[in-house]
Amino acid sequence: MQWRAGVCGLAIALVAGACHKSGGDEDAAVQAVVPAQTIVVTPQAFTESMGAIGTVVPRAGHVATLSAPASARVGQVFVTTGQTVQAGQALIELDQASFRAATQAADAALSAAERAADREQRLANEGIAPRKDAEQAAADVAKARADALDAHRAEELSVLKSPIAGVVTRMSATLGASVDPAQPLVEVSDTRALDVLLSVTPTEAARVQSGMKVMLSAGQSASGEPLGVGTVSDISGTVDTATRSVAVRVQVPTARRPLRIGETVYGAIAVSTVPNAIVVPADAVVPEGTEFKVFVVDEKGIAHARPVTLGGRANGQDEITSGLKAGERIVTTGAYGMQDSAKVAPLESAADSTEKGAAKPDSDKAEKP
Repeated sequence: MQWRAGVCGLAIALVAGACHKSGGDEDAAVQAVVPAQTIVVTPQAFTESMGAIGTVVPRAGHVATLSAPASARVGQVFVTTGQTVQAGQALIELDQASFRAATQAADAALSAAERAADREQRLANEGIAPRKDAEQAAADVAKARADALDAHRAEELSVLKSPIAGVVTRMSATLGASVDPAQPLVEVSDTRALDVLLSVTPTEAARVQSGMKVMLSAGQSASGEPLGVGTVSDISGTVDTATRSVAVRVQVPTARRPLRIGETVYGAIAVSTVPNAIVVPADAVVPEGTEFKVFVVDEKGIAHARPVTLGGRANGQDEITSGLKAGERIVTTGAYGMQDSAKVAPLESAADSTEKGAAKPDSDKAEKP
């Protein structure tokens, strides 16, 4: 009896162990199935872009810088920095007393010279005075007339007026301050002719060419407000000594909104375009040290890690130059948690099975009497 009881106990233990082992195998099988999204690789055009940060600046030839026509004092200041002005609008008025005095003195000198010239000419015609005295008097009249014109012009320019319509971008005049012709007082920029000046490294500048398209965004990243598409008009031939960068000038024919001088802009320069490239989402590429890999799914749904070589990157997509070919299926979302030789369950199928699994108990209950 004891022998039979021992055999029965051993048999029960074996059955229980077998049942436990079977449950463990099922758990392991469930863990081996990894839900992920997959796509089939297809050739498509890929444009490699190079990002750069810059600012909005006025275009050359559309900026007016005004200074005093002569040494004087500032009498009135009518505008301030950032103010919109029209062509011919008064910006600064210098002290008028000195300019009026200079004009009156020049006019008086011109009148005296003209009278003297008439007298010398009459005496020369009568043979009383030599002809050279008349010629000298005529030269004095010419000089006095030029001085009078300069005095009238200086008086006219003593009220600094904007030659163009635009925005005051610099104002250095203060009421009562002494100024001279070498000192710029006010600057006006035409807001209808603005460019974007991007800063790139000398190595990046070697890849940029005139005519390339540039996607512009507000701020310091591509995720900012879209501003429109510009065109590279010029690449500087020198390196800025302060920033060690090269300036790339971009013209923006039409922007989605008015640009403002000094505004920070992010530009994505389209440096190259490959018509039939292997392009995958950035989520599909997994870094591994200094290398990269993707997970290729075979016909049985098994994911296999494969090393790849990256080309350019743009707009959340990576160009694969080697290691992958068109028609292969790869893992996208879920690639970072994927293991080599893991079973891939598409997220859509997993969701459907979950919904069916959740609905099954209700249907079973409905079938029961």
